[in-house]
Amino acid sequence: MKFKTFFLQRILAWALTILIGVTFIFFIPRMFPSDPVENMIAQMQSRSGNMDPAEMEALRQQLRIQFGLDGTLLEQYGYFLLHGLLQFDFGPSLMSYPEPVTSIIGRNLPYTLGLSLTTTLLAWIIGNFIGLLAGFRKNKTSSKILEGIAICIYPIPYFLVALVLQIVFAFVLGWFPIQTTLLTRGTFAQWLGSLLKASVLPGISMLLLGTGWWIISMKSLAGTTAEEDFVLYARYRGISEAKIGASYVFRNSILTQITALAMSLGGVFGGSIMTEIIFGYPGVGTLIQNAILQSDYNMILGCITISIVAISTATLVVDLIYPFIDPRIRYG
Repeated sequence: MKFKTFFLQRILAWALTILIGVTFIFFIPRMFPSDPVENMIAQMQSRSGNMDPAEMEALRQQLRIQFGLDGTLLEQYGYFLLHGLLQFDFGPSLMSYPEPVTSIIGRNLPYTLGLSLTTTLLAWIIGNFIGLLAGFRKNKTSSKILEGIAICIYPIPYFLVALVLQIVFAFVLGWFPIQTTLLTRGTFAQWLGSLLKASVLPGISMLLLGTGWWIISMKSLAGTTAEEDFVLYARYRGISEAKIGASYVFRNSILTQITALAMSLGGVFGGSIMTEIIFGYPGVGTLIQNAILQSDYNMILGCITISIVAISTATLVVDLIYPFIDPRIRYG
């Protein structure tokens, strides 16, 4: 019964988080001064010249239906919840009309997931390892130096690190491309090589900042755990420092970091968007930037809705499995 109550509470929180998030992102683009349908009709007129007013009105009405802009604001919201949120059917993209938004996101999302998940996991592993060493031996000079470096790195914005790396290694030294260029012809190995080369600088910028935070948080947790009574008792028993660090300090400190990993996914996604925009990386961030510039409501809704669902679901999964990881936690 406790598990059932716990599960229902988490599902309710998950559903409310998604509903509130997509509600905000539905109404905010509609406050933009530009109208995507009128923009598209203006583009058509500039290419084909004058159009018959009746045909233009029929086209305008058809486009409004396709872009989910037909009817009152409440009717549009209901249509979005039914088709966009529940079915992931966001209609055609204004930027690539008439291609569906879902297919465009499907091509770009793997790049964002690959970049953000790889750098997040690497930063989490490296940062926790360094933070454990620094916290377990916090009185050593090397520990204080590592903490000082982490404190200096962590507050730096993603975009600033990305710009510095781009200027130094791409513009000045020329080791990497300034903007991402992927080979569309040739073998798979050539395409993969171009992708890896284009991902180095964006990956390093996200890895550095992520590692700084994990070092700081793990050092604090490990330093506190190392002073607990059960650790002192283990030393009195003559257990080696290596075993105390791995079996006592690490195992008790890492539990909090697992939850923090899920909670940090939203911030990681935000940093990934900024990094992708700076480097022209072909991910969701670049799609969102172009969609905002061209008032592509469907693309904005599609990208951010899928992101909200993915981040909320990852947090829900960690919430549900956490009591299995830490036997001290119980449902209810």
